[in-house]
Amino acid sequence: MDLTSSQREILNALVNGYLETESPMPATTIAETCDRHVGTIRNLMQMMKSLNLVEGVPGSKGGYVPTDQAFEALGRRPDEDGETLGMAHDYDRIDVDVDTIDFTNVHHPDRCRVRVRFRESVERFNVGDPVVVGPTPSAGLVIAGQVLAVDPGRNELHLDVARLEAPLAE
Repeated sequence: MDLTSSQREILNALVNGYLETESPMPATTIAETCDRHVGTIRNLMQMMKSLNLVEGVPGSKGGYVPTDQAFEALGRRPDEDGETLGMAHDYDRIDVDVDTIDFTNVHHPDRCRVRVRFRESVERFNVGDPVVVGPTPSAGLVIAGQVLAVDPGRNELHLDVARLEAPLAE
């Protein structure tokens, strides 16, 4: 399903919030997260309802809940947790849920790039931030680099890799 970057960002905000709280997300909360007007969110949610991406929950504790099709449209699985990895950002160590790490360019030693997809919002990151991700659970890989791009619609950071480390297998 082709979604615009704005639709993808809003749907990701809904999914992230729903997974974090396990309760319906009000339009006002999604609007605050995405820095959009609440009326815009409500209009987009009506369109997403017609695509079977969200369900509305009425009442004072109501809001919107993502459907399985929403997870599919975002390339995520509702029943599968990502791996929790350590990450250094702004000289603070944080634990993050990482979905995938993809190397997008390894052909040139000075231009190694990686795309890290998270199972949570990447709004706290900015272009130019130095970050360290890892170690990964099975390979023990640690990636150090700088943020080249932040894609909140896909929960992705694009990194310019400065250093890769992995323990040697004996």
